[in-house]
Amino acid sequence: MAGKHWMLRFARWHIWLGWLVGVPILMWTITGLVMVSRPIDEVRGTNLQREQPAQPLPGFPVPLFNTLGSAREMPTVLATQMMDGAMVTTATYADGRVERYSAAGKLLPPVTVSDARRIVAARIKGGDRISSIVLFPADAPASDFRRPIAAWQVALVDGTHVYVGESTGKIEAVRTRFWRVFDLMWGLHIMDLKDREDTSHPILILFAALSVIGALLGTVLMFRRRKARPVR
Repeated sequence: MAGKHWMLRFARWHIWLGWLVGVPILMWTITGLVMVSRPIDEVRGTNLQREQPAQPLPGFPVPLFNTLGSAREMPTVLATQMMDGAMVTTATYADGRVERYSAAGKLLPPVTVSDARRIVAARIKGGDRISSIVLFPADAPASDFRRPIAAWQVALVDGTHVYVGESTGKIEAVRTRFWRVFDLMWGLHIMDLKDREDTSHPILILFAALSVIGALLGTVLMFRRRKARPVR
């Protein structure tokens, strides 16, 4: 009798937990299905980026290091690469500031709107079909970028947003239409629609724990003895 009593109690708890966590479980399942419905390369837009052929550096940028050596502040990171046929060194400082220098040690100006247009047209498939270009400052990034970097938002006619760093001249991100759907689904999945970054907050942990308890109760109830139906 004690076992039957506990089974009835488990059944009641299971029903109440089902009402409580049913919606989150359904939401997790739907959002998870949407997020895995397409390959991650399509979500990130890497399939739209043209492969850039490897370009060997022509030599050591001695004039640049002479320029930096005479400066009061030295960068924390230096990266030299070929960009559009020219050797460019990107200097990143401790405060997050980024500067670009030519091989001759000359400070390069920030990327202009025409530069951003040219970069996207050359490096993105369909990048020549542009509907608008807007510069977002570092302290007010676009809603689908959310990085403290000043960047040009190059909007393509198919709804894709390509972000070109104003100080780096690099494509910092590609946001397709499906990326924005994926981003919303991710925010719902982790129950953080504001920043889409907090994967360990009390509400999420609470509902996840209640869902586990409900699943365990359901598993226990699968072994409940049932009366045999009369044979007709």
